[in-house]
Amino acid sequence: MKIAIIGANGQLGSDLVRTFNTEYEVVPLTHADIDVADFRSFKKTLKKVHPDVVINCAAYVRVDDAEDLADIAFAVNALGARNIALICKDLNATLTHISTDYIFDGLKAHPYTENDIPNPLNVYGNSKLAGEYFVRNTLEKHYIIRSSSLFGAAGASGKGGNFVETMIKRAHNNEEIRVVDDMIMSPTYTKDAAYVIRDILIKKLPFGIYHAANSGSCSWYEFAKTIFKILNINAHLSPIKTDALQSKAKRPLYSPLVSIKLKKYGFEMDSWESALRSYLLDKEHLR
Repeated sequence: MKIAIIGANGQLGSDLVRTFNTEYEVVPLTHADIDVADFRSFKKTLKKVHPDVVINCAAYVRVDDAEDLADIAFAVNALGARNIALICKDLNATLTHISTDYIFDGLKAHPYTENDIPNPLNVYGNSKLAGEYFVRNTLEKHYIIRSSSLFGAAGASGKGGNFVETMIKRAHNNEEIRVVDDMIMSPTYTKDAAYVIRDILIKKLPFGIYHAANSGSCSWYEFAKTIFKILNINAHLSPIKTDALQSKAKRPLYSPLVSIKLKKYGFEMDSWESALRSYLLDKEHLR
């Protein structure tokens, strides 16, 4: 099986490359290789590769900037997803498309399942949801994988790294750290998400939407507090409310993800606390 991974140098993409590399032929593609918004050149590149599976991790993830740059967000997250789906259809390839918890409005009192109805609050969420619709309505052989609050070894270039490393760095710099305590999510280790995506593909689960997030939920404040507790760091950490940030984009205040479909097929992801410990071990913070 030949697998093309788009966005191969990102947080999730880099872990997907490592996860599949041991057993399969992997073709890593970065923005330097392709532009998902440029249909003709992109199609030419993918036709040369002629993969059996395409995993699309490419995304415009600058949530606040997207409010003013909607054309760019939609070009990458929506039209880019459509381009990939059209090319996969032409090549008879299976598409695995990565989406987000930000397609939900955060008004639910319990974790979101694959059956919940999306209602994005911001441009980024709307662009990602549009991408989902394009994939679903263009190509039968597809998986849409929604994940949440990713942290991984590579960091997110669009966000300047990852939350865990940012917290550790600021604590070591003896900075005052203020983190929101009213925004609840499911922190997810990209390595865990990559293994689940691999298993979905290898075991050929039915096509459709799947949620892949570490189990449980917490606020960003609780997440930061747990990082410092595990590492025994005495940080100057205090909670604030989301409104105090005065962010341009509105964000869902409650967006944990749970998968009723993965559980049905015997898949279960570790808790976010266990995933955090694994990450800190992998990064040698705990050695």
